[in-house]
Amino acid sequence: MKISFFGAVGNVTGSKHILEVDGFKILLDCGLYQGRRSETEKLNRNMPFDTNEIDAIILSHAHADHSGLLPVIVRQGFRGNIYCTDATADIVKYILADSAAIQEQDCNYMNSHLSSDEAMLEPLYTVEDAKKVFPLFSPVPYFRKSKQWTKLNENIRFKFYDAGHILGSAVTVIEVKRGNKIKTLAYTGDLGQPSVPILRHPEKITENIDVLLTETTYGDRVHPPMADGTQLIINLVKKIIARKGKIIMPAFSLGRTQEIVYLLHKLTDEGKIPRLPIYVDSPLSNLISDVFRHHDEDFNEDVWKDFGVRQESAFDFRNLFYISAVEDSKRLNSQDGPFMIISASGMAEGGRVLFHLKNNIGNKNNLVLLTGYQAEHTLGRKIQDGEKKVNILGKSYEVEAEVMTINSLSAHADKNGLMSYLSSIPGLKKVFLVHSEPSQAASFKKALEQEHPSLQVEIPIMGQSCEI
Repeated sequence: MKISFFGAVGNVTGSKHILEVDGFKILLDCGLYQGRRSETEKLNRNMPFDTNEIDAIILSHAHADHSGLLPVIVRQGFRGNIYCTDATADIVKYILADSAAIQEQDCNYMNSHLSSDEAMLEPLYTVEDAKKVFPLFSPVPYFRKSKQWTKLNENIRFKFYDAGHILGSAVTVIEVKRGNKIKTLAYTGDLGQPSVPILRHPEKITENIDVLLTETTYGDRVHPPMADGTQLIINLVKKIIARKGKIIMPAFSLGRTQEIVYLLHKLTDEGKIPRLPIYVDSPLSNLISDVFRHHDEDFNEDVWKDFGVRQESAFDFRNLFYISAVEDSKRLNSQDGPFMIISASGMAEGGRVLFHLKNNIGNKNNLVLLTGYQAEHTLGRKIQDGEKKVNILGKSYEVEAEVMTINSLSAHADKNGLMSYLSSIPGLKKVFLVHSEPSQAASFKKALEQEHPSLQVEIPIMGQSCEI
């Protein structure tokens, strides 16, 4: 039995790991690389393994850096089952179709501005490619609901725990029977933190685990309290209203947008912020918000206390407007502030937020409010790092707008959350640290070894295979 690492090692995008048991190969996630186009283009177009040898895919959650290459692997010949939770199956169909549509639109836009001697760009995959993935989804409920394991073959079965990261996210426990012995492997996917709005806390693993693959995105730091982020939103909204500016919030369509809307709803109802117009300008965010409304059984008790008892939707209120039509989106360009735009993508690598940034980033009265992790080389990271000029849709723009980041909204466990979760796992023998930049992984490895001296801790590299 061996595990091989083909993504999210030394970085936080492109999650792909293969568990091989007696020739049976399970792909854990099939994520898109995000970042500098010149570096990610080749990685995303060429799988580093034979796709025809993959027998099954287990998908931890619907974020593109974990699911975004499913159309590529299917186009290259994969025809097995893709196992995920019910909510993930509902969401990822929208994620993939939207990703494909954005790629086609962006390529068309860029191609229309190319000189005659420049090569035409092609999307990584089309909407039709994305649709070919959908029949392969095989939804599996959380174990807390079904009380049943799912068999992959006579010797391999798995179950899902709630990871508390985004709606539908799962920690996977895989049990392998070899003769009279049983070996267990767990994969966290992305692990949430207990204070995340809307979702339940990450569920603790109860089985003895031999090998764990865990994310360590924030393995070197402790998140500020949620209250700090809430107060920052209050202060910034009041400041931008006073100078009649616009707030541009790049936000992931999945999870972060719903969390922000939930918080703004609460703050508005409580009178802590004025009722300024708030626009969610992302067709994908609108669709995913509908999925949230249909999977409220996975919400935490606070949502029910805040809105359920009043039979109100957490994601709808009087001064909130969901925009779908392109014409309505363009109309915001000429509309006077103050108002807020929440738009995808969260790292400003595509989608309508690019148009809002190019139209507003040069005005000092405006605010670019970053709400999530910004991977290296992304536009969001460049803005966050204070670059004075940034390239948006092929053109250079001066950054005059104020730039701020809300750090307390992270859907990832911090150092303390990771340590607490790993320490709770019975019988844990070996840990592989993935989904992390090198410094974060090294820092958490040192802390984990100090806390648990007998634990074997490794930081894998790209393409590495380990017998387990």
